[in-house]
Amino acid sequence: MTRPTRRRALTVVLAGAAAALAAPVGSASASAPSPAKARPRGPRPLRQAHAHNDYLHPRPLLDALDHGFTSVEADVFLVDGELLVAHEPASLDPARTLASLYLEPLAALVRAGRGSVLPHRHGSLQLLIDIKADGVAAYREVHRQLWAHRRILTRYHHGRVHPGAVTPVISGDRAARAPMEAQRTRYAFYDGRLDDLGTAAESSFAPLVSANWTHTFGWRGAGPIPPAERDRLRSLVAAAHHEGRRIRFWATPDRPGPEREAVWNELLAAGVDHLNTDDLPGLEHFLRTRADATSSA
Repeated sequence: MTRPTRRRALTVVLAGAAAALAAPVGSASASAPSPAKARPRGPRPLRQAHAHNDYLHPRPLLDALDHGFTSVEADVFLVDGELLVAHEPASLDPARTLASLYLEPLAALVRAGRGSVLPHRHGSLQLLIDIKADGVAAYREVHRQLWAHRRILTRYHHGRVHPGAVTPVISGDRAARAPMEAQRTRYAFYDGRLDDLGTAAESSFAPLVSANWTHTFGWRGAGPIPPAERDRLRSLVAAAHHEGRRIRFWATPDRPGPEREAVWNELLAAGVDHLNTDDLPGLEHFLRTRADATSSA
């Protein structure tokens, strides 16, 4: 496989980002806007919407943004000094890098948005980077690449958090934790686990805690949630929020149907911060319909 040059890859990515900004919601292509036109407003962002395995969609990052998502997830492997985005080693492609699929398009979007990725909103987009292997070495390369895009990123510097348009959070291989904790300046934050609740781990280090739903709860959405599980869910959310952290569960039911909606409703009622899905239009429809119903009640 011929590896594209960095210049060619960047040209393709920036062209794609510009076309995406011109496209209406749900459209994969449209003519580029004229210089006189302002950046399209796009859909109103959905603060709870997290795109799990975002890179598997036809247009990584851009499809999620078209559906109003405010958090996206990219799995990375360190291969010959480059961070390749894939779900498993068999699907690695040298052209699909963290830089080409995410960092460079995000930088272009921030420039086009005058300091913000998200239309209607000056909050930060969360970029969850899931390191699949070689945690220490992979994180060091992540840090190097984030440093190159530091002007758009939330950073931690000598005990203070300085907000940016994009907030990277490191998940996956737990070996990345040690080198991150040793840094006095970071351009990423750590995805903690439930074990971090109630510990000395600062929220400025681990502002997010994530857990596998199937390892934490037995309920899958059929029938009412058992009262003990509802109480545990709400207790975990309250503990996270008390410590200034956000909370997310992965491996929640994701096939369309009443069970998925029942779980999503319980998560929202408990105050869970991010709903995890591979179904971008499905979660967007659920959240917008629920919001419309609430506002008209």
